[in-house]
Amino acid sequence: MGRLTAIVLGAAAGGGFPQWNCRCPVCRLGWSGDTRVRRSTQAGLAVTVDGENFVLLNASPDLREQIAATRELQPRVGLRGSPIAEMVLTGAEIDQTAGLLALRERHALTVHASAETLATVAANPMFNVLAADLVTRRACALGAPFALRDGLAAELFTVPGKVPLYLEGSNPDLAAETGANVGIELTFGERRLLFVPGCAAVTPALEARLARADAVLFDGTLFDDDEMIASRTGTKTGRRMGHMPIAGAGGSLAALAHLPGRRIYMHINNTNPIRVAGSPERRQVEAAGWEIAEDGLRIEL
Repeated sequence: MGRLTAIVLGAAAGGGFPQWNCRCPVCRLGWSGDTRVRRSTQAGLAVTVDGENFVLLNASPDLREQIAATRELQPRVGLRGSPIAEMVLTGAEIDQTAGLLALRERHALTVHASAETLATVAANPMFNVLAADLVTRRACALGAPFALRDGLAAELFTVPGKVPLYLEGSNPDLAAETGANVGIELTFGERRLLFVPGCAAVTPALEARLARADAVLFDGTLFDDDEMIASRTGTKTGRRMGHMPIAGAGGSLAALAHLPGRRIYMHINNTNPIRVAGSPERRQVEAAGWEIAEDGLRIEL
């Protein structure tokens, strides 16, 4: 029997790090080559239990670059082919789906997602470049486990959050629990990994689910709720964007202080000071038992 292995393809929030047009204090370190920070692509995971066939969690706009940087995901035999066999999506944001367009060269693939996410993808004709005779779109009921390859199973579950930015309108529900924003629970034998890249609040049900996991990759978008306002890089709080902050009252550091398994922050915004090795914010997070995801991080369960 194999083991559940996850590779962090990208650890950054939308825009990557350093963000292409940003000179916030953290991005300035990135542009200058400061060794305290590392470049990062937009959030995604690759998961395998046999080292041969991979399931991707989300498809960021950087997916082509991520495949080039990850030897296991590159074609190995024959004229055409790929170890990427399946994909599971947590939503229809641009940084969760745009990478699908990089997989348009007639490769057999199954895309699993909620009905809401698949409806949003279907409404955009650009995604019709994915050959319908090869790319299967499979709607997954929330809370119902489904089989992936080689004994790996998955389950989509609701996470407080909102619809994609381009659909939210003028008065969005910022902490709705619908199929528009979900987490993914992967199981292999007794091993359990949870992927929650976007979360507006921790409910008792979500906390209980996270507590059962051997490893949790959780929304680390902003350290402080007003981080983008304070840095003058934006006008919205983290909660307004559907992301609870790490620090402060109601932040994830306090809400998830007692999780027993491995805890890893990912989907980290370019403004977030936990990116900086040795920063007070990073030391605080690490002292609480959390890890900071980096591109290429491997998790073995």
